[in-house]
Amino acid sequence: MQLVIVTGMSGAGKSRAIDTLEDIGFFCVDNMTPMLIPTFVKILSDSAEVREKVAIVADIRLGDSFSQLFKALDELRIMECEYKILFIDADNEVLLRRYQETRRKHPLSSNDSSVELIDIIQKEREILKKARDIADYVIDTSLINTSQLKERIAKLFLDDVSNTLKVNVISFGFKYGIPKDSDLVFDVRCLPNPFYVQELKNHTGLESCVSDYIMQFEQSRGLVPKLLDLINYLVPLYRSEGKSQLTVSVGCTGGKHRSVTFAEIVYNNIKQQGYNVSVYHRDIKR
Repeated sequence: MQLVIVTGMSGAGKSRAIDTLEDIGFFCVDNMTPMLIPTFVKILSDSAEVREKVAIVADIRLGDSFSQLFKALDELRIMECEYKILFIDADNEVLLRRYQETRRKHPLSSNDSSVELIDIIQKEREILKKARDIADYVIDTSLINTSQLKERIAKLFLDDVSNTLKVNVISFGFKYGIPKDSDLVFDVRCLPNPFYVQELKNHTGLESCVSDYIMQFEQSRGLVPKLLDLINYLVPLYRSEGKSQLTVSVGCTGGKHRSVTFAEIVYNNIKQQGYNVSVYHRDIKR
């Protein structure tokens, strides 16, 4: 059984995450009391109806019983049941804005109007810290939209979840912020910018006219082997350390030209090494 336990901050996008998992074939259960998880898994394992992919959401809506999650995980290990934890996160300020826009009540809210929402969000973050620390996958939704979140989750779980390192290559624009779940960040703003070439301005780094322009410069060609040499050295180290997910982010000013070209170069190189790798260009349409 491919078991995924979904948790994370309220308002970060767990509902969207579970919808996506259901779309790609997972049997999903929302808001399950943690101590029921081992029993539930055993029932599914003994059932005549095989459930190959199962996702369970357990979060702060469960109140004090959420703390039992870690005991439940211990029981799963004793049962030799392999699982992965997916943590959906977002910045406090982003969560605050989302709650203000939707006017929804936070699960930890009380009748005490003197307690500010930002303090409630911070309290939740402290409660969930241990779960975030042990998570196999962390997706920060602060700067991505619903379709991008779905794409990230689909690429993580469409294939069997195993101990193989999953590498995500992201291009982005510094003007829109660095992806929060980045492990490695490379800045290519030092290279000549096609944005200032009128006939290239409205094209992207996925097009040969832009990539050829970027790569005609000696500094661009010189950066490629140095960048790939470092990545080829680091990725196996992360894998041997047991990391399940590695996010390599490549940024330029707007995230449309230089970062896209170099993200594709990095992606193709990692793919040639035989790793499970995906690439997406966060700001290419901005």
